[in-house]
Parts: sequence; C-alpha cells; structure tokens
Amino acid sequence: MTRKALVTGGAGFVGSHLVDLLVDRNWEVLVVDDLSSGKLDNLAAARRRGKVSVHVTGIGAPELAEVAGKYGPEVVFHLAAQVKVPVSVADPLRDAETNVLGTLNVLESARRSGARKIVFASSGGAVYGPRTRLPATERAGRTPPTPYGISKKIVEDYFRWYAENHSLDYVLLAPSNIYGPRQDAGAEGGVVAIFIEQMLADARPTVYGDGNQTRDFVYVADVVDAFARAADAGSGVFLNVASGVETSVVELYDLVARLVGYPVRPDFTAPRAGDVPRSVLDPSRAKAVLGWEPWTPLDEGLEATVAWFRRPA
Repeated sequence: MTRKALVTGGAGFVGSHLVDLLVDRNWEVLVVDDLSSGKLDNLAAARRRGKVSVHVTGIGAPELAEVAGKYGPEVVFHLAAQVKVPVSVADPLRDAETNVLGTLNVLESARRSGARKIVFASSGGAVYGPRTRLPATERAGRTPPTPYGISKKIVEDYFRWYAENHSLDYVLLAPSNIYGPRQDAGAEGGVVAIFIEQMLADARPTVYGDGNQTRDFVYVADVVDAFARAADAGSGVFLNVASGVETSVVELYDLVARLVGYPVRPDFTAPRAGDVPRSVLDPSRAKAVLGWEPWTPLDEGLEATVAWFRRPA
C-alpha cells in the first residue's frame, strides 16, 4: 500500500533530498513550497521516478489546511522555514511570522487533514546556547542566542500541545551543519557550498576570524534518512542529527581545496559578531530512538558535493 507524505519546503536543498528518498521507498508525496529559495529542478528526478505533486504556496497561507485536507497525508514533514540568522536579527517579526505562525499553521493543517504524525526540522546549530557543554546533548538547556533559534525553540511547546490535545504525534529533529549536493551558497550554514563555488570560480574565499572555530558537518543523505526513519520511530522526542565530529573551518577549507585543486590560501578577516567558537552535537540518542547513525565520512561527502557543483550547467 502506497503511503502519503506532505513535505513543506520540499523543493529546497534538504527537502528535495527527502522527497527523493521517500519516492525510492514508494511513498506518494505532495510538496508545499513557495519557491522563494526552492527550485522545481530539484524535484525533476523524483517526479520522473514516482508520484510527486507540487502546490506552490507559503506555509502561512490560509489555503494550506484545505490543500492538506484534500490530500490526506499520513505524515507531514515540516522543513520549510526562514533559515537566515542575519535576517532573523534584522527583522525578528518576519522570522516569527514564518517560523512560529507558519509552523502553527502547518500543525493546524496537519490536524485537520487527519495526519498521524509530523516530523519537524529544528536546528541543532541554533537552539543551543553559547555556554552549552560540548558535545551538546538533548538534555542541555536550550537558550538560543538569535531570533532564528528562538523561533525554533518556541514552537516545541505547540507540538507538545497538539500531541496532548489532538493526538498528533511528532518528532523534532535538530540537524547540525548540513552540506551536500543542491546546497545554496546563500543559505545559512552554507560554508561548504560557498568554498566550493568560490574556488571553482577562482575567487579567493574569505575565512572569518582565525578559522579555528569548529562545526559539526553532516551529509544531507544521512540527514534525510533520519527524517524518513522518524515517520515510524520516536514519539514526542527532540533528537540531534549530527556527525558528532568537530571540524575547524580551516580544516574544512583544506579538504575542499584539495578536492577542487585550489592552491591559494583563504583571505582571513575579522570574526563575525555572534559566531560561536565551537559547535558539535551528540547524536547517540538518535541511534537509540531511530536506529540512525551518520555513515558518510566528511571527505566522501565533500567529494560528492564537489562533483555536483562541477556538473555541466
């Protein structure tokens, strides 16, 4: 029997990879995306292989409940969001309209459609505070330092409320720094894509600060596997989705430069305000709950990503 999923943000970087995986697992998929950053081209292969339809609208649109109700998804995967931290700082109202009110509209639409479960993309890089003991576990206090992180944390209580009052099950997944094919260099956390694009264009990349700040890079195919698993495992839980490995920005630069064949050192400049010096998450709870582990080593994931950016236009 074919299963039905609704994927918000399904034409985006991570969302389109999730659609690919769901189609390969014989799901029927409805993508809801306003195409402000997503691209229909990202869905071309999935639409050739399986049953994928697209409704172009934002997650805050009043029509969403009707669209979801007519479709009748078993599971809603909610990935659409305003994801740029600087935008959230400059305009927290706009950020909240999308990430808080938009998410509430998705929850209400899921409830009215009769969906069994909703799987939500939180942010492991944004919800933990700068004083969190590393590697961060889900037990750590979450004191987000930006409006973007705050918006991701605020909605957790709405998920709990819908579960308690409307029997809408949920799993909240908090990925670390996702990278891979289709990544947008203009998106938040897109340092891998930025380095690759600039090196391929023979434009010297910039590293902010001394480059010793660390991040936890996790490959997109690994991440969407966690989302797919969460359709049938976990209930009312918040889970880190990460590699559990710290990599400095300079180390990342050197790996990408070797793969691209770019011999020039980066241009170092002043650190950016608000950048945390270290970030790494403990993914062990996701293994216990979902049976999930990251399996793609950084060098292999980067090699696949560089190959994608080198593809013919």
